[in-house]
Amino acid sequence: MKLPEWIAEFDGLDDEEKLEMLVELSDELPPTSNGRTAGSQAESCRVQECQTPVYLWVEVVGGRVRLEADVPKKSPTVRGLVALMVQGLAGASPEEVTAIPDDVVGYLGLQKALGMQRQQGFRGVVTRIKREVRKLADAAN
Repeated sequence: MKLPEWIAEFDGLDDEEKLEMLVELSDELPPTSNGRTAGSQAESCRVQECQTPVYLWVEVVGGRVRLEADVPKKSPTVRGLVALMVQGLAGASPEEVTAIPDDVVGYLGLQKALGMQRQQGFRGVVTRIKREVRKLADAAN
């Protein structure tokens, strides 16, 4: 599903159902490609705003965005949020990615379900994705 479809999927669910959906999504975070694991990468891949160690790789290949992430399985909510972004932005154009709202948490209706620390961490993930995509798109032009 693309990000707008995920947002629609969350619409109308109560907080508990939204958290359950994130936990289910956590199992759908694809494994990273060879050589991309938290232990083998520099801190430059880590999203510093997240208390949970989230490692993120952003690429633009053939004009399409590709994301990979490594998030511990012991953090299913954060892992689910990251999986939502990886799936929701797969194959998007750089323009589509940079146009997503900074406050995806609000669009998903997760303000009450997530604590402030998780909200800030997830905003950091979104900001990092958008910044990296902008940088890669600018370098390609």
